[in-house]
Amino acid sequence: MAALRDIKRKIQAVQKTKQITRAMNMVAASKLKSAQVRMENFRPYSEKFMEVLNSVALRVNPKMHPLLTVREPKRIRVVVFTSDRGLCGGFNSNVIRAVEGFIRHRKAEGKEMSLITVGRKGRDSFRKKTSVVGQYLDVLRQFDISLGGKIAEELVSAFVKEEYDELYIAYNEFRNIAVQRARIVRLLPIAQTEAVEDLPPERRIDYIYEPSEEALIDVLLPEYLKIMVFRSLLETSAGENGARMVAMDNATKNCEEMISNLTLRFNKARQQAITAELMDIVGGTEALAKG
Repeated sequence: MAALRDIKRKIQAVQKTKQITRAMNMVAASKLKSAQVRMENFRPYSEKFMEVLNSVALRVNPKMHPLLTVREPKRIRVVVFTSDRGLCGGFNSNVIRAVEGFIRHRKAEGKEMSLITVGRKGRDSFRKKTSVVGQYLDVLRQFDISLGGKIAEELVSAFVKEEYDELYIAYNEFRNIAVQRARIVRLLPIAQTEAVEDLPPERRIDYIYEPSEEALIDVLLPEYLKIMVFRSLLETSAGENGARMVAMDNATKNCEEMISNLTLRFNKARQQAITAELMDIVGGTEALAKG
């Protein structure tokens, strides 16, 4: 009977766990809907902004703005976007592994690495491995583009002061609920890698800018960083909730499977107990009959 009580307690514990995972799945699904809408609405704007910025940047002197200046990349800074909470499968570990590989490769080249972490999981993973010069915790629950502006302002100031020579962002790009791809993208400096005459015909259009290209660059470059940081925040928020939704759905299914297996064990143990009791009764009856 003790074995039966143990199995029954396990079944009850797994049932309670199942209730929790199902509730977390529903919460993640609710948050995912709004996060995905924000992300998908912002993507076309950010992509068109990049198209305009690249077009303007190709037509100006790179020496006219510090964010266009290419220096020897001795010091590299990476902004790593992760979640503040776990229970979202491999969401955080994917981007952390990608950044660790990037850091190893750069350090082997003799580069000096520093990080800014957005999210508690990234901070906890890297604070004992690499220099973490800035951190933003518990910001993904509720945020707007002003957070992107705050982070971008810090990044621009440090670049102009030559605290680092190259800037990258690392985040999970949201593909669908089950797929988030880790990406590491260079943001600064915005290097001119091609000349206007080398562009395809559809990109050679000589626009008339008002005000001048130089005045536009002064406005667009800081805005570019703000937009890219904000997009990374949106991608991370949507990806986290999608990954947690999938993880909790899998956990709920595992709980159901465990309950089914434990119920089978309970029924077998109960049947064995009943059989043993019947054999005791039959044996006792036969002993009385012989006596």
